[in-house]
Amino acid sequence: MSKPAQLEQHHHTHNARAFVREVASVCELRGLRLTEIRTQVLELIAAQEKPVKAYDLLDKLKDDRSNAAPPTVYRALDFLLENGFIHKLESINAYVGCHHPSVAHHVPFLICDKCESATEICDERVAKLLGEQAKALGFRARAQTLEVHGVCKSCDKN
Repeated sequence: MSKPAQLEQHHHTHNARAFVREVASVCELRGLRLTEIRTQVLELIAAQEKPVKAYDLLDKLKDDRSNAAPPTVYRALDFLLENGFIHKLESINAYVGCHHPSVAHHVPFLICDKCESATEICDERVAKLLGEQAKALGFRARAQTLEVHGVCKSCDKN
């Protein structure tokens, strides 16, 4: 019997500057335009310890850009989502930076209902299995978001 595959997990607390630099490099390679506002929204997301909501981003953006409006933030978020640089956690309507912004992938998230942390599980087997099941049922999937809610190890100790 073979050993189970080692799961790679990522809490969304990483080097924000390195993340933004990686996204900028990917944009350059792909010929994408990482505008000043897109960069600023990306930096705000990268700096957060937990998932952040669009209106919280707007509030932070207004510190530098008093004329910032919701469409400004949503257009930047759409660009970042479409290009795989961030993930949207649908169940809590919040955004997190992607740990692998140069690689297109679908990953499940474990979301703590107490501290609101989000842990990205980097294991493509889950996405592959869901895709295969959908295909077997004649279902053509357009998007895939798997979010599991519960309590993280740190909060469970309390």
